[in-house]
Amino acid sequence: MISEHLQNIKGLIIDMDGVLWHDTQPIGDLPAIFEQIHVTGLKVILATNNATRTVGEYLKKLKDFGVKLAAWQVITSAQALAILLNQKFPQGATIYVVGQPSLKRTLTEQGFIMVSEKEECADIVVTSMDYALTYAKLKHATLLIRKGSLFFSTNADTTLPTPEGLVPGSGSILVALEAASGRKAEVIGKPQPDIYKIALQRLRLKPEETLAIGDRLETDIAGAQVAGIRTALVLSGVSTQEQAQKYFPKPDIVAKDLTELIF
Repeated sequence: MISEHLQNIKGLIIDMDGVLWHDTQPIGDLPAIFEQIHVTGLKVILATNNATRTVGEYLKKLKDFGVKLAAWQVITSAQALAILLNQKFPQGATIYVVGQPSLKRTLTEQGFIMVSEKEECADIVVTSMDYALTYAKLKHATLLIRKGSLFFSTNADTTLPTPEGLVPGSGSILVALEAASGRKAEVIGKPQPDIYKIALQRLRLKPEETLAIGDRLETDIAGAQVAGIRTALVLSGVSTQEQAQKYFPKPDIVAKDLTELIF
């Protein structure tokens, strides 16, 4: 289907949640899909706003679904944030995280020091999806931000697609902290183009040679368009056909799911 709509595409940047799976349920025959991508000679990178797993944990999840990729082929908003912060703070900094342990590990690997609720100050506050969110965490993050800590978020997705339906996402936590602190966070994930720029560097391709595939218009598609990348919306996740028809600029391709798009 790709070749029917677009010419000279040499690589794919594929979102995960809502495109490859709904939590523990794969969307389509993933081994067959990736084999077809391999057969057609397309390079591929998976790029997600979801910062609840490390790259290694995503590789294991893919392997459990029958898909084997290399570490360089997966990029998360947590990894993109770590890269950005490392450029600003090459000697490291103290960070208070509202997020999953995987996010803390990703930042620690880049030389940053994680602080707890016992600490009265931190250079940076980072917020993301947190399955163990408490009022105490929101309170401490708010106080730190109001004292002057820099404020970052891995992504602003207000919902997350699951087999049960859409549930609160990282953006829901972000909205609460922005309201309580009176400050806006610097968001790293899509629709900001940072993840896509890193992906293009790894693929060694130009934007016009690349197709970004996602399920969410306001993040996956918008971010790729800002980066000058061609886009394909799949309707297996968040955004609907009706929303796609009203969206501007429209995605280059709209498909039912990844299977329809690849085969």
